[in-house]
Amino acid sequence: MKIKHIILFTILFFAPVTFVSAHDDEHHPAEKEDLDVTELILDHVGDAYDWHITTVNGHPVSIPLPVIVRSSNGEWHIFSSARFEHGHAEYKGFYISHNEDYKGKIVERNSNGEEIRPLDLSLTKNALALLISSTVLIILIMSCAAWYKKRKAEDASPKGFIAMIEMLIASIVDDVVKPCIGKNYLRYTPYLLTVFFFIFFNNLLGIIPIFPGGANVTGNIAITCVLAIFTFIIVNSFGTKEYWKEIFWPDVPMWLKIPIPIMPAIELVGVFTKPFALMIRLFANILAGHAIVLGLTCMIFLTVSLGVAMNVGMSVLSVVMTIFIDFVELLVAFIQAYVFTMLSAVFIGLSQVEGHHVKTKN
Repeated sequence: MKIKHIILFTILFFAPVTFVSAHDDEHHPAEKEDLDVTELILDHVGDAYDWHITTVNGHPVSIPLPVIVRSSNGEWHIFSSARFEHGHAEYKGFYISHNEDYKGKIVERNSNGEEIRPLDLSLTKNALALLISSTVLIILIMSCAAWYKKRKAEDASPKGFIAMIEMLIASIVDDVVKPCIGKNYLRYTPYLLTVFFFIFFNNLLGIIPIFPGGANVTGNIAITCVLAIFTFIIVNSFGTKEYWKEIFWPDVPMWLKIPIPIMPAIELVGVFTKPFALMIRLFANILAGHAIVLGLTCMIFLTVSLGVAMNVGMSVLSVVMTIFIDFVELLVAFIQAYVFTMLSAVFIGLSQVEGHHVKTKN
């Protein structure tokens, strides 16, 4: 009976992402035959100025978010995104563009009638999701820390959620941070643990189809870019002299360094390609997962014109495959957080290299 209950809960939990998002009038055309799969996927994985929840009787239900913009004449405007009526209205000269250049962004028109972007500091869906996830994550981790401060016996073992967090921390520190960085691992452990839990927690929230989940935070290249920049700064700010020597004067034959600095140029390019790889890897994998789920959802509506039997069969297959991919996404959520943390630790470890004449203490 327990297995049946788990299967039933899973279907009821994940199926709404199939049926609810498919009836979203904000992102879908009115005619199902005219369904643009590419447009649908891009709209769902992109950012927005409101947080769409569901659609009831053809009317979208969403949470409006604050819009903060500075117009071209220097005036600041603060108002609710509900003024745009889901992208179909204009307010104080501002509106959401449907043109390719600024599609989905707030724009205004200049004196020549051209669309221009104002200074936009609005709280978007991804920004709100970032604040929510960060707040919840801080509360969870601090509650675990509070347990260790309050425990009476030093050998007392945690249970439940706290035990799981301890297991994850011990696994990351012992299997990733310490082997990759070496003797100075404690200096970088707080950052690497923060990165791991931040990515892992946001990956999990992105799988949940209902508020406050469903936002594509780690599938947003701006988020992954900032994370990669943090790693880039740490690697190059705390790199040893030997690390910089290997970049600008590597131990290779002289003709590879003089008169044309071939190897230094390659090593210098590698300094920037490493964080770029971090950024693209996380962004592409998470974005692909969301795109696959939405693509499977669209199968229901793309097969309507093929007949009832074909449509029913493909609908069942779509729901089953969507649930399967969601379970795969649970594994991917951990793997991507683990890989980003591991690669960051490897890059930091490479920057801590010492000269061959330095003897390490046993």
